[in-house]
Amino acid sequence: MALEDARTQVDLAFTARDRRGLAYENAFGGATSFLRRRYTKDLAGVDLAVTGVPFDQAVTHRPGTRFGPRAIREASALQPFDPPYGWGFSPLEEFDIVDCGDLAFDYARVAAFPDRLTAHVAGILAAGPAVVTLGGDHYITFPILRAHAEKYGPLALIQFDAHSDLWPDDDPARIDHGTMSYKAVKAGLVDPAASVQIGIRTECPDYLGVSVIDAPEVHRTGPEAVAAKVRAIVGERPCYVSFDIDCLDPAFAPGTGTPVWGGLASWQAAAILRALAGLRVVGGDVVEVSPPYDTTGATAIAGAHVAHELICLCLWPRRGR
Repeated sequence: MALEDARTQVDLAFTARDRRGLAYENAFGGATSFLRRRYTKDLAGVDLAVTGVPFDQAVTHRPGTRFGPRAIREASALQPFDPPYGWGFSPLEEFDIVDCGDLAFDYARVAAFPDRLTAHVAGILAAGPAVVTLGGDHYITFPILRAHAEKYGPLALIQFDAHSDLWPDDDPARIDHGTMSYKAVKAGLVDPAASVQIGIRTECPDYLGVSVIDAPEVHRTGPEAVAAKVRAIVGERPCYVSFDIDCLDPAFAPGTGTPVWGGLASWQAAAILRALAGLRVVGGDVVEVSPPYDTTGATAIAGAHVAHELICLCLWPRRGR
C-alpha cells in the first residue's frame, strides 16, 4: 500500500485491502493488532498467523502475563513502518501475515485449557499458515508443541529462558509453567538430542539430554558462537523457538513473573536470533511478558521485537517461492 493511500485509511486492522505492506498509521491510535496486520479468521492463502493466549494460571510466582498479548500488540505499533533491521527482506511486504486474535477459553475451567489451545493451534496449522504465539505464561508452549508435533513429528526445541522448565512432573493433570519442557520431552513432542536451551541461570537436577548454553557461556563466547552451536545441535530438524522473556536480564525486561539477574542483553538475543536464519523454524512463541511489573513498557517492547524476529525466522525458508 502506498504511503499516501495508507494515510487515508481508517484503522488498517479492519480496513486494509490486502494482507501485505508496511503500515504508516499513527502508532498512538487505532486497534492494536500485531504489526498493524489485519484482524481476520480467514486464513486462506495466509503465510503466517499471529495469535494471542492470555493465560497465566500456571505461574509459580507473580501473575499478570494474561495481559501480555495485549501489551505486545500495543508495543508492536512502533515497528511496521520499516522492514526489520538486519534481515535483508521485508516480511510485511513479501508475505501474507494476519492477526487472528486471541484464543477464547473459560478461565474457570483450567483443566480444559490445554486441549482447547492444542485444537486452536492445530486448526491454524491445518489451514496452512505458520503460527507465532504471544503469551501468556510458559505453560502454553506445551499444548502448542503438541499441535506442531502432530503435523511435523518430534521437534527440535530452541528455548531461550532463565529456567530450564525441566523439573519432574509426571502428573498429566498438573498445569505448571516450570515443567513444560519436562512434559514435552517425556511426551515425545521434542527430541532432546536436537534441542537446546539458551540463557539458563538457575539450577536443574536433570536436563534429560537437552543441550544447555547458559547465560555465562553466552557472555563469554558471544552470539555468533552460540548460534553456531545451536545450528550444530538442531541440524535439519523442524524446530520450534520458544522465547521466555526472562531470558533477558531484568535490566532489559523487568516485567516478568520470575526475573533472574545475569541474563542476556537485548542486543545479544537479537544477534542470536538473526544468526539462526535458515534453520527449519516451523513456529514460535514469546511468553512471560507481565506488564503490571513494568511501568515503562520496555518488556512489552522487547516482546514485540522478539515476535517480529520469530516471524522472520519462520518465513525465511519461504522466500523466493
